[in-house]
Amino acid sequence: MQGVGFRLFARDSALREGLTGFVRNLPDGRVEAIAEGEESALDRFEAALSRGPAHARVSGVETERLPPSHRYLEFETT
Repeated sequence: MQGVGFRLFARDSALREGLTGFVRNLPDGRVEAIAEGEESALDRFEAALSRGPAHARVSGVETERLPPSHRYLEFETT
């Protein structure tokens, strides 16, 4: 999902929810996001990623819930 502003959309969505972590493009064209924060904020973030920005077509979102690592201080776009 590269080239449609998805990383910036994800960053803005994460910041709006008060999440920390990162989002980055992967070599195969997918986008990876790691986010930490309150459960309800993570649910809203996941829903936003499933919709994506207006000009994107999201074919699927895979999620894995893990215990927070507490190693992220902000949400970054890499």
